[in-house]
Amino acid sequence: MSAEAILTRNFARSDSHTLGVYRETGGYQAWAKAQAMEPTAILEEVKRSNLRGLGGAGFPTGTKWSFIPKNHPGPVYLVINADEGEPGTFKDRYLLERDPHALIEGMLIAARAIRSATGFVYIRGEYVEPWRRFAAAVREAYEARYLGNGFDIVVHRGAGAYICGEETGLISSLEGKKGWPKLKPPFPAIKGAFGAPTIVNNVETICQVPHVINRGAEWFAGLGTKTQGGTRMYSVSGRVARPAVYETSVSITLRQLIYDLAGGVTGNGKLKAVVPGGSSAAILTADEIDVTMDVDGLRNAGTMAGSAGVIVMDETVSIPEALMVVARFYAHESCGQCTPCRESTGWIYKMTRRIVERRGRKEDLDTILDVAKRGAGTTICAFYDGAVGPYISYIEKFRGEFEALVPK
Repeated sequence: MSAEAILTRNFARSDSHTLGVYRETGGYQAWAKAQAMEPTAILEEVKRSNLRGLGGAGFPTGTKWSFIPKNHPGPVYLVINADEGEPGTFKDRYLLERDPHALIEGMLIAARAIRSATGFVYIRGEYVEPWRRFAAAVREAYEARYLGNGFDIVVHRGAGAYICGEETGLISSLEGKKGWPKLKPPFPAIKGAFGAPTIVNNVETICQVPHVINRGAEWFAGLGTKTQGGTRMYSVSGRVARPAVYETSVSITLRQLIYDLAGGVTGNGKLKAVVPGGSSAAILTADEIDVTMDVDGLRNAGTMAGSAGVIVMDETVSIPEALMVVARFYAHESCGQCTPCRESTGWIYKMTRRIVERRGRKEDLDTILDVAKRGAGTTICAFYDGAVGPYISYIEKFRGEFEALVPK
């Protein structure tokens, strides 16, 4: 199953990142249309489109925008999360490199809807070429007078911390502070960057906005499922014949994505497991892949769409080793602010590594599950809740593989 290319329509052109190509293919027409619309009309159109956040949580975009206080006397900020730190995810970098003006146009429209005069784009420090391309596009937009007439964009490079993908951690870093998440409420829409109402959206989410305005909410909603409109870019990697970024309707099933688009399973050719939404997503077994790839479809399957990083594993992959790699990552990236997260991620990594090295004890598996479940929901941000997904699902679904490594 495939769908009309929307976000990736220009990717095949070597000069797709330039203003000239973007305008040739209809770029900034949506902004011209949006300028004739009232902010509330833009917001309602986005609501009716069923556009949901494409960075992790999957929250309805228009609803999120509506949380900005009406008639706020001070500044309102729009912040774009271009940190893309979720392992297995690499779609936002393609947008920044190959169609940066789509993000700029989407920001202009979103800013009008929430009455913002300043936008920040927080790009992960390792994304050197995406930063260069996007910064160049911002200069082009200023020269063409799309920017600087009531809306300005500040490009900010992060320092590579995974926790800064969490919106309040990102805001703290943007403010020049340690990238530590904050307690909510207040939510950023009430008190965010520099104490002002702030909307934080993912790159891909905002790049969809011009298409919603250009072609209408009904058209966009009709591309997806009942509760989520549009297409999505899926980062497919691991044991597949054609690893790549695929744009398709969110109504596609995981099976169709792997076999019809990515060319099927390599290695020994037998599917073992799939991570459907970046490393934080609970793993699915080979017989659980007949599920739609929208937010609600994957949630009903006991996992999450997350950042749409699809990691395919064949029968030769060691699940305990895979969990050890994931656990090492979370132990390293925990910001340390909350005790359950700071301590438990380290413990779980050490226990998993001990099992992989065949030094484990039979009670280690139950200890990992107990520690993971006790810590869920007790921390400031969702970092630990995300880490719990793989901790629990890898062991519960493949327990025999772990037990086989424990000395008798």
